[in-house]
Amino acid sequence: MGKENPKVGKPDNTAFTQQRLPAWQPILSAGIVLPLFVVIGLTFIGIGIGLFITSRNVQEIELDYTGDQEGAPCAGCTTNATTNCKCTLPFKIENKFEGPVFMYYGLTNYYQNYRKYGVSRDDDQLYGNIDSLKSPANFCSPYQMGAKQMPIAPCGAIANSLFNDTFRLFYKVNKVYTEVLLDDNGISWWTDYNVKFRNPPEINGSLKNAFEGTVKPLNWPKPVYELSTNPNNNGFINQDFLVWMRIAALPNFRKLYRRISEGNWSRSLPAGNYSLEITYNYPVLSFQGKKKVVFSTVTWMGGKNSFLGIAYLVFGSLCIVMALIMLIVYAKYQVQIDRDM
Repeated sequence: MGKENPKVGKPDNTAFTQQRLPAWQPILSAGIVLPLFVVIGLTFIGIGIGLFITSRNVQEIELDYTGDQEGAPCAGCTTNATTNCKCTLPFKIENKFEGPVFMYYGLTNYYQNYRKYGVSRDDDQLYGNIDSLKSPANFCSPYQMGAKQMPIAPCGAIANSLFNDTFRLFYKVNKVYTEVLLDDNGISWWTDYNVKFRNPPEINGSLKNAFEGTVKPLNWPKPVYELSTNPNNNGFINQDFLVWMRIAALPNFRKLYRRISEGNWSRSLPAGNYSLEITYNYPVLSFQGKKKVVFSTVTWMGGKNSFLGIAYLVFGSLCIVMALIMLIVYAKYQVQIDRDM
């Protein structure tokens, strides 16, 4: 048998393969680490103070309309359990809200992040794929097929549980109610409206014909192609539908409902008495949930979020504390080393 070549399988004799490249290894001395911790700590504290003050400047009012308390404005809608039950919630704004003002609906104890709920959808169907429209994915089960084994569009648990309470806002001056205009344009993510969700191709110029052979979700009062009279806000690209389909990560969440950005209301929401007319449809008492409406302004950092500023302050303070502890330890043991020498 011949001898094996001893060089076979060995890397080339270069600086890179033999790990002889020049390298720099920092030596972390006390003179470097301590000032670094102090600088990082002061920077984070400064950012935290700015974020916290900015968040405090956000004006916000939160109104609970669950109706689970006796005598509450919407209590009659929970006991009668009728569809399109209307109730009126009066409230007062003490200080003027500088525009633009955003209106949200909020739900508590609602776990949209539950795994089986989160995957209960057919993205191909929501993209307007005709094959998926007629044959929804198994992920949608048990909201996959409806009456007479006709496909549901849109299918899945998320779509089936679409939030369907509606609101009208009125401003009261001298016993005269003036309706505040609510704008539903642009409340969803741009990528959802323009990329992820598409309607199937219209047939004979009609979106209704495109959905022929499908049925609406079980809990919907009307089919998806009748969600709005605006052709640019109907079907799978309906703004309210898109907002709901972007599921929340936490059990207590709020979702954007409308912008108050039309007419004189775009500049501000004046202080005074208001009335919120609610069409109460969405049930939450079965899972001990609550419903609320939130009116809020925004700043450069978004809506009200004290947690972010507090987190920066806590981290910055910890850096300062750690720097002081390390300084004390260094001073103590450095003196001891000097004595031993």
